[in-house]
Amino acid sequence: MKIIMLGAPGAGKGTQAKMIAAKYGIPHVSTGDIFRANIKNGTELGKKAKTYMDAGQLVPDSLTVDLLIDRISQDDCANGYVLDGFPRTIPQAQCLEDALAARGESVDYAINVEVPDSNIVNRMGGRRACVTCGATYHIVHIPPKKEGICDKCGSGLILRDDDKPETVQNRLKVYHEQTQPLIDFYSKKGVLKEVDGTQEMNAVFEDIVKILGA
Repeated sequence: MKIIMLGAPGAGKGTQAKMIAAKYGIPHVSTGDIFRANIKNGTELGKKAKTYMDAGQLVPDSLTVDLLIDRISQDDCANGYVLDGFPRTIPQAQCLEDALAARGESVDYAINVEVPDSNIVNRMGGRRACVTCGATYHIVHIPPKKEGICDKCGSGLILRDDDKPETVQNRLKVYHEQTQPLIDFYSKKGVLKEVDGTQEMNAVFEDIVKILGA
């Protein structure tokens, strides 16, 4: 079961990807994690990626796909995987499709977690992160026991720059320009499935399970 998660920043696709991975016993594959692991382990692909990142440049799509294919070639991906955070653009999707086709494979499902922009701005504006241990909270949905204080280490909580309304609006603009076309791309392939991401987290997951089958 090869699954791609789609959705705007803050739509909750990462959370759903982890829940899918846990239920179906398949890896949750994030490109950020792949980059970090390869750089930490000093692999050839990791060294190449690091030269771009150190120069403040984006890692080329072809190299990202090489890293991804290397990851999904590992034994734990034999029964499938959930891709989170990739592809983000049509060229990346095309590059991934070509690489999978060379292995005689293709994407089974592209699940779009649909949430209106206004909901996302409100949702992300309520996020809080611990300055010390990185634990995350939400003032409405996952509040800390004591306001403004991390449950785990007792440090202060902050609203990250990434989650400020003006930054979120900008991220959404980039998403609509670059990533939204993926919805059409996977729809034409006949693998796109959409779920209402405004629901409670477990309700969204139940809808995804109905799509994937128990």
